[in-house]
Amino acid sequence: MDVFELLDELEDIIEKGASVPFSGRCILERDELLDVLQELKLKLPEDLKQAKWIKEERQRILQEAQAEADELVSSVQKKAVSMVDENEITKQAVIRGKQIIERSTNEAIEIADSAYNYSDNLLETVEKVVLGAMKEMEQCVAIVRNNRSNLRDTHDQQFSTEAPEQEAAAE
Repeated sequence: MDVFELLDELEDIIEKGASVPFSGRCILERDELLDVLQELKLKLPEDLKQAKWIKEERQRILQEAQAEADELVSSVQKKAVSMVDENEITKQAVIRGKQIIERSTNEAIEIADSAYNYSDNLLETVEKVVLGAMKEMEQCVAIVRNNRSNLRDTHDQQFSTEAPEQEAAAE
């Protein structure tokens, strides 16, 4: 299962929780929730590894673009040297060389921007998923704490009201 499926499963578990009357709260299966959360923890590093791979792939593409640009520049320079003697051809070669360098530079910038935007969007999505999961977990923890507090209060009230009745019966 991927991270989104695990989050959907967490949502289903919460929705299926038994309602506590008159409180808007529910009782949840702790082991089931913990199992899904554990699996979620194991899946998140995979998504982060994928984001790292994308970043490395972007760097590789940039290096290839730079190598291609360098190769084009080198090729243009070699051609220019061989044509130096012919004035008009030299002028044409210089103009063409500048165009190739400019085009290569622009393509490299476009590839870099595209790779950056893709990586940034992917990392933003991972961030949103992680933050959403953390928020849902915090909400679950708050519900569990509140339920425990209510349970303690109910328990304390039962025993505090029974003690005077037992003392009166003993007299």
